[in-house]
Amino acid sequence: MRTVEVLFVILILLSAFVITSQFAVLPTPRQAFGTNLRELSSSTLDSLDTQGILSKTIFSDSMDDWADLQKALSASLPPNIVYNLTVYDIVTGSNGVVTYDLNKSISDAPFTLDSDAASLLVTSPDVTFTQDPQKIGESSGESTTLYILNCNDANGWWITGYTSQTLAVDFYNLLSPYFTTTILVNSTVELDDLLSGKVLTSDPNEAVGNAVVVNTFGEAIPISTTHATDYSLNYTDYCYFLGEQVNEYNWTWVSIVGYPFYYISNLDYFADTQNDYGIYGMNKINQNGTIAFLDGLTGEPPSGLSTPLDTQIGVVHLTPSALESCNYYGIYPNPSQTSARALNSTVLVGQYGLDPTELFVRSPAYPNDIPAATYRNDDGGALTAIGLTRIPDIRVTALALLMYYQPTVYRSEFGASGTSRLVTLQLSQQGGT
Repeated sequence: MRTVEVLFVILILLSAFVITSQFAVLPTPRQAFGTNLRELSSSTLDSLDTQGILSKTIFSDSMDDWADLQKALSASLPPNIVYNLTVYDIVTGSNGVVTYDLNKSISDAPFTLDSDAASLLVTSPDVTFTQDPQKIGESSGESTTLYILNCNDANGWWITGYTSQTLAVDFYNLLSPYFTTTILVNSTVELDDLLSGKVLTSDPNEAVGNAVVVNTFGEAIPISTTHATDYSLNYTDYCYFLGEQVNEYNWTWVSIVGYPFYYISNLDYFADTQNDYGIYGMNKINQNGTIAFLDGLTGEPPSGLSTPLDTQIGVVHLTPSALESCNYYGIYPNPSQTSARALNSTVLVGQYGLDPTELFVRSPAYPNDIPAATYRNDDGGALTAIGLTRIPDIRVTALALLMYYQPTVYRSEFGASGTSRLVTLQLSQQGGT
């Protein structure tokens, strides 16, 4: 009995297989095993455009250029693939409707029924895009000078991986387009001249007033031998003096990383003094330096306070407005940074009355601490303090300044009319099925 049941099952399975085979529609060998023509077409167009062959040829009337394109197509495609490359002009009518007018077409053989195609929008190599930033101060008719400290007789700290001199060059390249004049301050003697209100060059556009002074020495401040001698009894008085000069000349003093005014540096005067970490030519002021600077900036008498202003927060994130500024100015620091020297807003904003332009969202755990900002004093002068951990990212400093001054960027495109064409590459496979 079991044998009969097994025979019936076998008979049913064989019948089902025969019936299914009669009605099933199988793909042709080309469809099952052939080339993906659309992907091949797309990759060929991308490759030719990357090499510059496509953009050069489709806007050219030279027969040699078109012959070179045909050779490049033949070299890029398998031997059994034929092509038809068609170029269309993009025309926008008065009613805003876009049409595609045939410009030129080339092919190497008649097509079979099976074909596929891909398209690519190609821009002429003659199109030129420019970006011209407005000079800071230009809108108010002023000439703003950028001074970058590049003193060869001082040492920096918390600029791990860099020297002040390499940072100075990087700042020059990044920020000079936004200023009428950019000047490197190459010694502490030149810094003394600047602090006295003297111009450093013969450039008629150099203006000491309303300038920006970028300190590339991290937590250290260069000091001349003259001032180191004059302030030897109390070096915080030098920081107070700096604050006074920033107020008097309406400067923006820029501290690029860490805690501002923590050390002073002169390689000759402090040749035998180091900062407890083996960096000689430096003398520690501690946190009193920032307090003294703020007193001088705001016109307060020297307070002699030593209240800690900084907090180690950890990871912080750029504000939405800072991210918008990144896109606007084309400067892209990492949106997440580590804040190790956030300054206390209760003191800077509440006590000194400074107005901060902040870069980072404040941490909920430290709502009174500001990781990085430019603090404006209503009576003149400002302090940009980037309280992040070493290693300095100069893009953050540049972003802080541009957010504070908000120069306009003028973007333009030359030769834009009729400089884009649509290219379609249709491919077909020859051979047996």
